Amino acid sequence: MSMEIARLADEYWEFELRTNPTTALLLGDHRHGGEMEDLTRSAEDDAIGKLHGFAARAEAIDPAPLSGEDRITRGVLVEEARGKARELESRMAEFDVNPSMGIHIQLPQVAAQISLPGPDEAEAIVTKWSKMKDTFEQAVQRLRQGAAFNRTPPQISVEKTIDQLDRYLAVPVAEDPFLSVSPPESFTEEETTAWRARLEEQVIAAIRPGYEMYRTALVEEILPKSRPQEKTGLRWLPDGESVYDKAVRRHTTMRMGAYDVHEIGLEAIDKLADEYRFMGARALGLTDVEEIHHQLRNDADLRFETSEQVVAAAADAMTRAQEAIPQWFGRLPQADCVMVEMPELAAEEAPLAFYLPPTTDGSRPGSYFINSTAPTTRTRFEAEALAFHESIPGHHLQIAIAQELRGVPEFQKHALITAFVEGWGLYAERLCDEMGLYSGELERMGMLSFDSWRACRLVVDTGMHGLGWSRQEAIEYMTANSPQAHNNIETEIDRYIGWPGQALAYMVGRREIMRLRSMAQQEMGATFDIKGFHDMALGSGAVPLPMLAQMVVDWTTNSQ
Repeated sequence: MSMEIARLADEYWEFELRTNPTTALLLGDHRHGGEMEDLTRSAEDDAIGKLHGFAARAEAIDPAPLSGEDRITRGVLVEEARGKARELESRMAEFDVNPSMGIHIQLPQVAAQISLPGPDEAEAIVTKWSKMKDTFEQAVQRLRQGAAFNRTPPQISVEKTIDQLDRYLAVPVAEDPFLSVSPPESFTEEETTAWRARLEEQVIAAIRPGYEMYRTALVEEILPKSRPQEKTGLRWLPDGESVYDKAVRRHTTMRMGAYDVHEIGLEAIDKLADEYRFMGARALGLTDVEEIHHQLRNDADLRFETSEQVVAAAADAMTRAQEAIPQWFGRLPQADCVMVEMPELAAEEAPLAFYLPPTTDGSRPGSYFINSTAPTTRTRFEAEALAFHESIPGHHLQIAIAQELRGVPEFQKHALITAFVEGWGLYAERLCDEMGLYSGELERMGMLSFDSWRACRLVVDTGMHGLGWSRQEAIEYMTANSPQAHNNIETEIDRYIGWPGQALAYMVGRREIMRLRSMAQQEMGATFDIKGFHDMALGSGAVPLPMLAQMVVDWTTNSQ
């Protein structure tokens, strides 16, 4: 690797770890384990300048003499640094009250996933927890800055967050999720007891007062100024159009406008109708799309009865996929993937599932978090597609392979370029149909249902944030054009309200991966090898979609 590229990449990664200490902890890096993220505007200004600086330095490196891998590294660094800088320039912290991804939800989930190798790292967590009240004070100050310029969060997001804060504060201190950190294996019983007592002191002195202060500010200051449900999208902020344009660019890596994405979504919904008729006839004996949606949504026999059934179905799908992947992939991850039930505190407003990458030191495997609450609202026929997306051959396969790559900089191993990562997860759902992993025609309908869900995302996300749709309009569109259950639809719409543009990455990414694969197959004919294609696509970590296109062109040219 070019020394200039290597030095710049290392410097950039050190900056990322230093400014995102909780993320670093989850990756197994404890050097900043006693720190919390700095949410102040001055820290944001500093980060914006540094990120643009990293991008400019990378752009200044002449790509002509670089190897193919170095050109990829250079391009990923530019995309990541520039994209993050532009995202921070949107000042979303000024209206970021998020019941799906807020700090009040993410931090308790993180606690149970932290691995502590020794006493120094254990003591650092006590220090980290002691700073929690300061973090919430910074978050409130940013919301006040936004409110001063009519940049306020949506009412539904604030209301749901207040409810979550109330539920957290009602938990007995002895059961507080921040006490779920496991002690180092070397600790004696006496050391563990003393250490847990120090953690509990910080829960009482810093964490709970922080939550209470945050709740008071939301109730008294932010909720009265929040945006009503008919104005939930970014479109209604003073600079909303610019903020959304940056979000679309960040999450798709493509130069696409909101109206362009909206039209792609409408076309995708129309094309799915023929597949529904074909599969519906075989799985349900129905050919009318509206009737198919109705039965999939309302037939109680298609739903789970217990949380144990939800977990068992997901585990079975993941096991079958694990056994099949060697036939379709040459690269396989060393890290294992395990299933974890989602904490109850976050489950009500949480998505159906999510994935947490393994630590780089091997102390924690990849984790497939499954939402097993309210099992009678969880569909049996979608369980397999969900597992394939979140675990194998979806997120775990892609992310664990990236983390284990040799000869690429650390930042590149951990790049989470949304269009690639989520596009790959959605690609995995359809790939598993080719692999013969769906256990029946009804389960294949789950794959189709999830396609409707992701196509609807293109329409409702752009509808709310780009075109000014109300929350109810978005709910009604997804209800009319997918078989998703009503509770899932409301949860998802509220997630899109709080995370603009992210929902676009799935279908945009999958469409491009499929287009490029089809192009390679047509170009290479009988010499096309699916293992080779997958290994090439996953061999540089997550990359921007235009860069993936160049990688495919180079691969098809060099493989013939």
